[in-house]
Amino acid sequence: MKYVTKEDVQKLKLPPRLPESHKGDFGRVLLIGGSQDYVGAVALAGIAALRSGTDIVTVAAPAKVAWALNTLAPDLITKKYDCLYFDKKQVTSVVKFAKEFDAILIGNGIGRRSHQFCVEVIRKLSEMNKPIVVDADAIKAISLKDVKHAILTPHKREFQMLLENTHIRKLQLQKHIADNVIIEKGNVDVIYAKGKMKYNRTGNPAMTVGGTGDVLAGLAVGFYAQTKDPWNSAIAAAYVNGLCGDIIRGEIGAGLVASDMLKKIQLVISETFAKHGKKGK
Repeated sequence: MKYVTKEDVQKLKLPPRLPESHKGDFGRVLLIGGSQDYVGAVALAGIAALRSGTDIVTVAAPAKVAWALNTLAPDLITKKYDCLYFDKKQVTSVVKFAKEFDAILIGNGIGRRSHQFCVEVIRKLSEMNKPIVVDADAIKAISLKDVKHAILTPHKREFQMLLENTHIRKLQLQKHIADNVIIEKGNVDVIYAKGKMKYNRTGNPAMTVGGTGDVLAGLAVGFYAQTKDPWNSAIAAAYVNGLCGDIIRGEIGAGLVASDMLKKIQLVISETFAKHGKKGK
């Protein structure tokens, strides 16, 4: 088995922080998600994306979700839509808004009522060659034929649904994965791409709590926005996410919650990657 090492993670070439750096130089991320039923998922993913080093994270969400986010996470910008759940009526507006961003994450907290919305948005963004990360209920809505240039972050059941939606067995994955990367989350994460596969061993059973996958997706889209490198972004996201969980478990035991992990992201990144210059204005 080819396990992810620290040296593998360091292959992700994060842009240097130079004295003349400005806001936006390190990526602009859009999260599309949230619903009347789920607010916290997009907050966790959005803060994780910021902690990855990306400069600006905007959340496109139903208005009530967005107003709640303004209170929960003031570092996030929100784009408010007049609905309780995304549906086909918002597709054109959301896709148009997404054009200005370096990478897009879709699915966190979006709910199953928005399946058709997810399919149409993902197809249109793929046609535009936009870097995409697909998580949670958005994965359940699509097949591999619907996406290009994407990182997908399914847990075991979502991974099986993705295969079923694509009408393939796991042994046929390499023939259909195209230029996508998949992180199959588990006690050992499996990272798939065309012609290659890696296993990530960071992480622990305390991370079975809700929200840890949202943190992973946020890290993935943040790294992807900064580098345009889906394979190494996926490897780094899985490694950093798991190591954050390991550090928290070592400090407090099995009672960790996903928001605890957000506090360790920059520590793990700074200890894993070489430091680059000073942050600009």
